Amino acid sequence: MNTFKSTFLLVLLTLFLVFIGDHFGGRNGMILAFVLSVLFNFGTYFFSDKLALSMYRAQPASREELPRVYNVVERLSAKQNLPMPKIYVIPSESPNAFATGRNPEHASVAVTHGILNLLDDEELEGVLAHELGHVRNRDILTSSIAATLAGAITMVARMGYWASLFGGYGGRDDRDRGGGFTGLLMLILAPIAATLIQLAISRSREYEADATGAKETGNPYALARALQKLDTYSRRIPLVASPTTAHLFIVAPLLGSGGFANLFSTHPPIKDRIHRLIGRDLV
Repeated sequence: MNTFKSTFLLVLLTLFLVFIGDHFGGRNGMILAFVLSVLFNFGTYFFSDKLALSMYRAQPASREELPRVYNVVERLSAKQNLPMPKIYVIPSESPNAFATGRNPEHASVAVTHGILNLLDDEELEGVLAHELGHVRNRDILTSSIAATLAGAITMVARMGYWASLFGGYGGRDDRDRGGGFTGLLMLILAPIAATLIQLAISRSREYEADATGAKETGNPYALARALQKLDTYSRRIPLVASPTTAHLFIVAPLLGSGGFANLFSTHPPIKDRIHRLIGRDLV
């Protein structure tokens, strides 16, 4: 299923870029957009994880630097017959973590300084088991592609808007295209489309990774405690993150505070996740 989702997202990216190329450049623009989409798809498949890691200034960490993380990840990876992922540390006091990569053989797990200082050993194990759940469930490629696709849609929409204001890229008559109004419409709708792409893949996968993590550690209460702590402290010390990659993290950096905002969040509410783990609220 995740292979299908990844393929679908790459095809969607191709169609979107071709449409944009035709819209602003006619046939020549469509051909150029198709060539660019092939290159973009190649880069997305092989380098989307590196882009996500570099965006948050994640640095490779040695066993000596992060012994707690290495010990847990090695043990859980061996238990699940997974290759040992690369370990990264993010220089931020906001507590969070994410996994990325195109497959288990090329997976990476990144943790912030803040999460290491906040969680005890059992809670940290629950979080890392959750991230390895993403690796085991093979949805890390899908999430990485979605992040790149969302960024591409937003970027192209902005480029299209400014191009329409200054006469486009030499395509059909701008009056036939709707001029600046069309560009403005794209600027509004494209980020919504990017958000819907993220919503389509993110909410269910968080529940699945929570369940996988709880099963592998045999301690759903530890993961539930970790989620509650992360939710509380990440609000006090917010992580400066891009909306296009917020869905990668175990706790969404830009999660709204209930109500209408939850409809557009990339993660289920923490309260719902805790309920699924232990069947009740934490005391």
